[in-house]
Formats: sequence, C-alpha cells, structure tokens
Amino acid sequence: MAERQESTEEHLADYTRIVTAACATGRKLTREERETLRGRGEQAAESGIGLRALFRAQLRSTREALKDARAVSTSHLLTAVEEAVDAFSEGHERAQHLAVRQEEAARREFIDDLLYGRSNLGSLAQRAERFGLLLSHGYAVAVAQGPEPYEDGYPVTRSVENALVARFGDRRILLTTKDGRLICVAPGDQSDVLAYFAKQAYAATDGGRVAVGRAHPGAGGVVHSYEEALNALELAERLALDSPVLHAADLLVYPVLTRDRQAMADLVHSTLGPLRQARGGAQPLLDTLTAYFDTGCVAAEAARRLSLSVRAMTYRLERIHQLTGADPGDPVHRYTLQTAVVGARLLGWPDQDL
Repeated sequence: MAERQESTEEHLADYTRIVTAACATGRKLTREERETLRGRGEQAAESGIGLRALFRAQLRSTREALKDARAVSTSHLLTAVEEAVDAFSEGHERAQHLAVRQEEAARREFIDDLLYGRSNLGSLAQRAERFGLLLSHGYAVAVAQGPEPYEDGYPVTRSVENALVARFGDRRILLTTKDGRLICVAPGDQSDVLAYFAKQAYAATDGGRVAVGRAHPGAGGVVHSYEEALNALELAERLALDSPVLHAADLLVYPVLTRDRQAMADLVHSTLGPLRQARGGAQPLLDTLTAYFDTGCVAAEAARRLSLSVRAMTYRLERIHQLTGADPGDPVHRYTLQTAVVGARLLGWPDQDL
C-alpha cells in the first residue's frame, strides 16, 4: 500500500506548488500550469493509476500543503483545486483514449493478419495469445452475412457478443467483423459455440445466413476455415440455397465439380445447350429441372414450387427429354442432367456465355 501511495505521489509533482500559488492571489491557473497538470495526468494513466486514486492523493496533498499556511480564501482554494483536478482528468482521459485507439488498431491488424495469413505464423501465434487464442489447437470459423453490413460496436454485433459471453464466459472465442460480416473464431472441438453463434447471428441479422468452415489446426488453419465459410456463402448465393446455416463439410462436392471449369462448361453446353431452342429460352426449363431434382424427382411437389399444374410440369419434363435426348425420369440420364444443372447454376448459365 505504501509503495502504491508513493507511486501515486510521484505524479503529483508540481500540483501542490501550482495550487498554492493560485490560492495566494485567487488567480486562475495559467495555460502552462494546466498543460503541466495534463501531462502529469497522462503519465499517471500510462502507469496504470486510476482517477480515484489520483483524486484521493490530490486532496491529501492539498490538506498537507495548506496545514501550516496562512488562512486562504475557501473560494480561491476550491477554484484552484477544481481547475487542477479538471486538468489532471483531461490528461488522464486523453491517455486512456489513445490507449484504447492503439489497442483497437492492434486488434484490427491482428484480425486482418489472422484471416488473411499475411504474417509470420510463429509471430501470429504469439500475438494470438494476447487475444485469447491458442493457435496450436484446431480452430473453426463461422461467418454471418445479413441484409446490411456490420462493424464493431454496431447493435447487432454487441447483441451477438453479449449472448456469447453470457453463454460461454471466457472460452477462447474471438468475435469480430470483417467486410461487413460477423466473424466468430472458436476452438474446433467446441461445435456448440459456433452453433449458438449461428443461432444468435441469424436472429440478430433478421434472417441473415451463416456459413461454418471446417476445423483446421494451426494459424494457417484459421485462414483455411475462413475461406471455406466465405466460399460456402458464395455458393449459397449462386445456387439459391435456402438453408440459413451452411456447413462447408456438406458442400465439398461443389468445389470438386468446378475444379475443372472448362470440363464443366462443356458438360453444361452439350447437355443443356439444346434448351435454348425452347419457346421462352432455356431458363424456364432449367428452373423446372432444378425444382424437380430439389424435390427428389417428385413431379407434383416440383409443380407446386413452380406454381404449375402437374400436367404442365409433365409437359415440361417431356419437352426437356425431346430437346436434350435425356430423360429426367431415367436414373441413367438423371445423374448427367443433375450434374449439368448444378454446373449451370455455378457458372451462371444461361445468363453468361460459357
């Protein structure tokens, strides 16, 4: 306690002299005196001394300095102390704000390096410990995207963060934002964290979509998982998937299908190209195949989704058979047609030429 008091007293140098001099004539503190006290307040903040401790030390110093002094005006004394305290507080707060900005900048730099892998992995792992992550373990990343962009400090971000903290406490979780999306980095063996994040983010973003990457070990694993989650969101948009939560592990077939883009383009062109000859173009018949396959090849359910009669649906399927030579109801032809339909959706056909 004595050491703490001595440390606090160090930052009161000049305080007693300035207050005493001001009380003697009742004058206000000069600009130089106020700046001196602001500097002392900054130094105290940088040393980790709080305002409460400073104020108590200032009052104690004031009593001791005036104990043997001749009578002074109470009004003059209170005015001088008020100005001195104000200057100390201003300097202390200025240092605190600077420290917060520096911490925010360091955190943002770390997050950018973590998600993009732009730093030495060894250095990144050391910096990660400061933010509660042990990158020697496996981590998974979930990305939430809503109807509008979100940043740190937004109500949606705070809502999700408060829910996670209340539920999981001090687990090694990192919640942040990047490019207008909410990002959650959590240990790979704690799937309940990402599931809860997905639930909260879906509710907070008013029906947004969440993608969860697979868990991968090491600092580079976070980048890999993050990229998987972003790719899952992109796939969901291109394929018009309606699931609010996507898992990269469930979508691995799609990157495989597009790995050889030219081969996929050839398949789409040769299999579905004849649909362009239909009245109204290829899109209505492509939508028919999409609905048909999405419903497990149940024509009645597909017709309901497209707001068609079953008879109209049957006619469209027959027309597809006539144009392409492939029967959607034939198991042998079905695989080729369905793969071509998926490829068309991934490549943006028929809106984009292949």
